Amino acid sequence: MAETAILIANGDLRLSANQMCWAAQSAVEEKVVAAVRSFGYQVERGHSFDEAKQHGFIDSQKYGMEVFRNIPPTAPLIVVEAVWQYSHHVLHGLFTHQGPILTVANWSGQWPGLVGMLNLNASMTKAGIPYSTLWSENFDDEFFLDGLKRWLAGERLVHDTSHAKPLGSFKLPKDAEELGSAMARELRRNKSIMGIFDEGCMGMYNAIIPDELLHPTGVFKERLSQSALYAEMLTVSDAEAQQVRGWLDAKGMKFITGPDPATDLTDDQILGQCKMYIAALRIADDFGCDTVGIQYQQGLKDLAPASDLVEGLLNNVDRPPVKSRDGARVLYEGQALPHFNEVDECVGLDALVTNRIWTKLGYDPETTLHDVRYGEDYKGEYVWVYLISGSVPPQHNIGGYAGTVSERQPPMYFRLGGGTIKGVSKPGEIVWSRVFVDAGILKADIGRAKIVELPKEETDKRWNETTPQWPIMHAVTYGVSRDQFMARHKSNHINVAYAPSAEDANKALAAKAAMFRDMGIDVSICGTRHGLE
Repeated sequence: MAETAILIANGDLRLSANQMCWAAQSAVEEKVVAAVRSFGYQVERGHSFDEAKQHGFIDSQKYGMEVFRNIPPTAPLIVVEAVWQYSHHVLHGLFTHQGPILTVANWSGQWPGLVGMLNLNASMTKAGIPYSTLWSENFDDEFFLDGLKRWLAGERLVHDTSHAKPLGSFKLPKDAEELGSAMARELRRNKSIMGIFDEGCMGMYNAIIPDELLHPTGVFKERLSQSALYAEMLTVSDAEAQQVRGWLDAKGMKFITGPDPATDLTDDQILGQCKMYIAALRIADDFGCDTVGIQYQQGLKDLAPASDLVEGLLNNVDRPPVKSRDGARVLYEGQALPHFNEVDECVGLDALVTNRIWTKLGYDPETTLHDVRYGEDYKGEYVWVYLISGSVPPQHNIGGYAGTVSERQPPMYFRLGGGTIKGVSKPGEIVWSRVFVDAGILKADIGRAKIVELPKEETDKRWNETTPQWPIMHAVTYGVSRDQFMARHKSNHINVAYAPSAEDANKALAAKAAMFRDMGIDVSICGTRHGLE
């Protein structure tokens, strides 16, 4: 009798998202089940479709624990993802599961499973859980079928990650190394505060840096509350908020508004976001924060419009001025206050380092994260779609503020609306990076890429296959293939920062790598065209 594999599907916490995304998940599961059975194996679902909820996802940690109590502890376990998922719903069961684990995602930007799986993989990496992983567009390609066959036969899958090499195997340019080392010493000596508005967002266990790993870098957490942020918003006057809105209007930023708050972006929603922007700066100033992260999502999402407009403005050097409560000072004048979306502390640490290196070099220091949404070939070149819910600094967009549009966040995720910072990222040279935790070690991958401008029809096609209200970046990674990136990258997020030229980007990469290294982080250089020998 063929051995039986157990299939589970982890989902969102939000009912509307699970219901909307179920059809795509069900279609992917059918293909995965058919592939497993084609190799003579049986497969059973570890939990049933819920008629009352109208979806078949694990939708809470509580339910996840119920599911895992009924899964044989040594059974082969397949986690199939076609959607964004909250990793903590299943991490407990994966942590104690004794059988082989395989994560599988569809190659689609729709909801997206690719992003969800990257987060789950990174969470398991942090937790020290062994696993295998596969991804596919149609689940009939040789890469997927061969990998599935080998995993079912008991093999743990190991993919090609030869593009990532230890920093120690390269010689850094002297000036860049000295700069990075000096800035690491300065950070450790003077220290820095990372402000966190409620730790842990949407199950992203991988996004939390344990204090004992963070402190040696010189960075310490100030654990703030979203309720305090909301309370501070209530003290901001309509007149102050309107000044922020007026500043944006004068810059040429466009807001696509309408009359129905349930489906349209309204002026009241925008004013609420302007109040949040002011409140975040004042609280950050109170606590001396050099970088801040707003969780939004659970709790705050039921009180206020989305935080994304706020986040993008904070990440921009040129932004609406905000005075202290007594009116005596302009807060963080002439500076970005790096914001890490979804309180991803790995991004926060990275953004802080990037801001300091880029500022010292005289480059525009705007930095942000994107979701690695998906990618596809365009005229012989593989072009990634990097997309995030709106926290991009306008400086990254073609045309700056004048090329930026704010649209209402999708009601499925954002009931109270709020505007995004939508635009197309300008062509140019970037440094990309990711800080992550690997079984008790703080690590960083860093590489180079170019941002390309695609024809409007191609950009619109990619937007329509993902989330058209969000800002988009068309990225070509140097010397890193699609599958190599998927095999190595330990997050749903990727940090990006522009440099004036390829030569400047290489200098920034080297200085940043040296600073990371001297902060005690294990650094790998990824791909090619980084200028290192």
